[in-house]
Amino acid sequence: MTTTPTAGRTTAVAARATELSKIYGQGETRVVALDRVSVEFRQAEFTAIMGPSGSGKSTLMHCVAGLDTFSSGSVRVGETELGSLKDKQLTKLRRDKIGFIFQAFNLLPTLTALENITLPMDIAGRRPDKAWLEKVIEMVGLSGRLSHRPSQLSGGQQQRVAVARALASRPDIIFGDEPTGNLDSRSGAEVLGFLRNSVRELGQTVVMVTHDPVAAAYADRVVFLADGRIVDEIHGPTADAVLDLMKQFDAKGRTS
Repeated sequence: MTTTPTAGRTTAVAARATELSKIYGQGETRVVALDRVSVEFRQAEFTAIMGPSGSGKSTLMHCVAGLDTFSSGSVRVGETELGSLKDKQLTKLRRDKIGFIFQAFNLLPTLTALENITLPMDIAGRRPDKAWLEKVIEMVGLSGRLSHRPSQLSGGQQQRVAVARALASRPDIIFGDEPTGNLDSRSGAEVLGFLRNSVRELGQTVVMVTHDPVAAAYADRVVFLADGRIVDEIHGPTADAVLDLMKQFDAKGRTS
């Protein structure tokens, strides 16, 4: 099922997991969420992570993003090994190197759209790069909405603010956890288009967990997990190819 990667794709790695395992509980309650997973996320590439419920896809993303601890193996973001970092160092890495987009928009209701976009940099005491910020705001189509508060914005517009917030600090890598899960199909398509354009036009690196084959088709590559292991991947995916592969996993799950 795996196809040839896009010609000329960069080989530089933004993040890497090696023999990564995550185990919850002990004895009869022991659950292996990740089972010695090794995967690379290349710079300026859009990767989708898919799999059945309970396959470990969100756990993988949370471990690589420094949001969750892991039981064994290693995670690197750039040249930094996450397992060796203390809490303060991990917090700084997430703030300086990583952007996040969640299913819930996580906007502060008392702040304007612009203030929500620049909030992480304000907290860090960093001034935004004005030219970059304008480019990001223009790309997500928020130029006429910057003074609006979240309650004055549609769900799609709120998620655009969240995308702009993730992009504004020029992180090394952006992680999205079901970023279109709360949106209608039209708003979801807009947000996915912005993420794809951020990769192609701005050189951003994006890793997204999704259950939606149509959303996954916006990515350059789709990685499939089942039972805590990577079982396949597709380069240059289409929604139909993703759906066909998911059906095979469902069929195997019913017969095993």
